[in-house]
Amino acid sequence: MIRTDEHHSCNGTLKCHSDQKQQESNSLKNGYHRKEKVQKNGKGDGFHQPRVRGEDSFEEAPMYVAVLTYMGYGIVILFGYFRDFLRAVGLEKCHQAQEREEQKDFVPLYQDFENFYKRNLYTRVRDNWNRPICSLPGPVFDIMERVSDDYNWTFRLTGRTVENVINMGSYNYLGFAENNVDFLKTVAEETRQYGVGVCSTRQELGNLSIHEKLEQLVAEFLGVESAMAFGMGFATNSMNIPALVGKGCLILSDELNHTSLILGARLSGATIRVFKHNNMQSLEKMLKEAICSGQPRTHRAWKKILIMVEGIYSMEGSLVRLPEILALKKKYKAYLYLDEAHSIGAVGPTGRGVTEHFGVDPNEVDVLMGTFTKSFGAAGGYIVGKKELVDYLRSHSHSAVYATAMSPPVVEQIIRAIKCIMGVDGTTEGWALSRAMLKRKIGIVVVGFPATPITEARARFCVSAAHTREMLDKVLQSLDELGDDIKVKFSRHRSSYRPELYDETDFELDS
Repeated sequence: MIRTDEHHSCNGTLKCHSDQKQQESNSLKNGYHRKEKVQKNGKGDGFHQPRVRGEDSFEEAPMYVAVLTYMGYGIVILFGYFRDFLRAVGLEKCHQAQEREEQKDFVPLYQDFENFYKRNLYTRVRDNWNRPICSLPGPVFDIMERVSDDYNWTFRLTGRTVENVINMGSYNYLGFAENNVDFLKTVAEETRQYGVGVCSTRQELGNLSIHEKLEQLVAEFLGVESAMAFGMGFATNSMNIPALVGKGCLILSDELNHTSLILGARLSGATIRVFKHNNMQSLEKMLKEAICSGQPRTHRAWKKILIMVEGIYSMEGSLVRLPEILALKKKYKAYLYLDEAHSIGAVGPTGRGVTEHFGVDPNEVDVLMGTFTKSFGAAGGYIVGKKELVDYLRSHSHSAVYATAMSPPVVEQIIRAIKCIMGVDGTTEGWALSRAMLKRKIGIVVVGFPATPITEARARFCVSAAHTREMLDKVLQSLDELGDDIKVKFSRHRSSYRPELYDETDFELDS
């Protein structure tokens, strides 16, 4: 349990059981591997030296690009309001949900801007999302071809399949989402022993020995006192944060934090203040103000001040400035909640996340959270830290008390993946753009409003250990070609004449 009268200090050591596995493999369809040539995992003790990494830099779009983008949206929005008028007078049919006439005196359900956006803008490019996949989403997958006869309001399947599409949209960072029968033997054995579902909470009849085995392994893997696993990664944040802070507490949240963190903060009833992304000056200013001014109106001291950040921000690709945040946390006697959903397993010499990457003792982080849905090819999440913290959550977290326990096969998949990463399992395994990329058999994720600001839509690429060099070369070549074809290149940086000396973290933008 987080207390206001104590400060967690560094009092433990992390035992690193293995170096990061290296793998060369012939990768076949859907993540099936064979004839692998790999190096055996080495072993070592103590903390890894922090990796040298410059500040993350993100080049702003030129002014003309921003102006033209807003102009384009403005024109489409004007036409959208005109079409809504035509629908209101019955001259055009509306295919989406709308208020019934007898509900005209009630508060509107479908008249906010997001619904307007969905009707008039999103529908135009809806074919870029929710594509039906008909195979395991490994390094390549198959997509069921579909077409629309009514401008993307509805779709129909053609019966044909687009095969061997390179998967650049899944969080399968280490390639564990695979269909190799040999690798999944232990998962099958646990399914036969425990079944596929528990149908009970951990506090009733759903606490299995395999759950406790997983939690012990996670705690050992991360070098902390205790761990608790949850059946849903999103709920690990949204349901546990309210158990840690409440009214009279202050949450300082990075402006790019995930929705699960935002929802958990709102459900807690704590006061929320947002600091600029990875901006230590902004964070320290808020910490000083919180200490000096206290709570609004009463000016009493805050019961707790909790800083919430992510290890890797999936929409930006930026890395948390952990050492600096830890320094501020200690200076102002705050607490730190670190979400490692996208960094655990994929960052650090042995996959132990950003704490290992920066050479930081994980015990310095008060609440360390992560998910099993990315690197481990499974489902669920975890919270690790001091034993008193985890014991408190077991009895006070809604996700722990009311949610059904994790499915045994899922638990075994996570155990198998962690053991493989640790080397203790005895093995040596280690908007036009989207349409144009699909034509080249490359599947990507396009992210736009409301998930991002209107002018900051982006294509997101997720690289997996299961991808081959040839696959990635094809992706890069296609990006280069399409960037010229559809005019989405606007960088003002010039290519280095000496690539071997090029350091992408050293440049500065033109003023």
